[in-house]
Amino acid sequence: MCAWNPHQDILASGSGDSTARIWDMTASNGNPGSSVVLKHSANIGDRNKDVTTLQWDDRGKFLATGSYDGVARVWAIDGSIQKTFSAHNGPIFSLKWNKEGNHLLSGSYDKSAIVWDVLTEKVFQKFEFHTAATLDVDWQDNTTFATCSTDKTIQYCAVGENKPRLTFTGHTDEVNAIKWNPLGTHLASCSDDGTAKLWSPSEESYVQNFCEHTKEIYTIEWSPTGPGSRNPNKQLLLASASFDATVKLWDVERGKSIYTLSRNEESVYSVAFSPSGDYLASGSLAGHLSIWNVKDGALIKTYQGNGDIFEVAWNHHEDKIAACFSTNIVTILDFRL
Repeated sequence: MCAWNPHQDILASGSGDSTARIWDMTASNGNPGSSVVLKHSANIGDRNKDVTTLQWDDRGKFLATGSYDGVARVWAIDGSIQKTFSAHNGPIFSLKWNKEGNHLLSGSYDKSAIVWDVLTEKVFQKFEFHTAATLDVDWQDNTTFATCSTDKTIQYCAVGENKPRLTFTGHTDEVNAIKWNPLGTHLASCSDDGTAKLWSPSEESYVQNFCEHTKEIYTIEWSPTGPGSRNPNKQLLLASASFDATVKLWDVERGKSIYTLSRNEESVYSVAFSPSGDYLASGSLAGHLSIWNVKDGALIKTYQGNGDIFEVAWNHHEDKIAACFSTNIVTILDFRL
């Protein structure tokens, strides 16, 4: 996986070789300057310590990483280790900062989700409401969040409360990813059952069912809109990436797809909206990176790499796109060329 720092041209990447790396892309020639290796094991290449997830905090000062060894770590931008969080009994699959930066939320193969106190490095609260692996977690705000699982359910929880506020049921297979929209008013989910769904924190049943894909949906992304975004009045869209070799852009209010974006026959594993919301990048399992115009669904740029693309990400200037390949390579593309 990979993630751009929210304020600087610095890229973090995580790998199955038991390392994360921080790449300085601020050089005027566009080539990476200094890079720092964040070792999650004494032996690089240790397959029991794959880096499974990473995220910068909102200020861009700290990077959180989750690992197959069940440990979450926080690193400074210079690569020095700052915090270590160890309480899970299985691999961490998802790790998210809250906006305030005082709590980290982790979801694990051990079925649990943990809210960590970042300052003290201790478990603030452990949530054990799933009956199978917790695949993804996402904050709604600083104190409420959702978790999803291979048990086909989504739990809506709050820090300090001892039972879920709601349990969302409706998916018929494991739920792969969940994302709150930019305003935190609705939660989107996607599943191996081939559907994406929209949930309200005040209703147990889904409010929209997006069921036009023909195979599993691996991930979803919301377009940037609302206060604090570059185009606060832009229409809110949801993108879904599926193993049916398509990306769909959804009008969430009507529950209908606006565009079906398809270029090849390979599964699409990753999608990312540009910061302005004008463009969408998608990466396939055959190394095809595609850039689409959100306004009309047109394909405007393509790149062919070697290996499968696991993740794509835009920098904050919207002039660079990173793509992570199965061939141990991170590719940086200049969107202006």
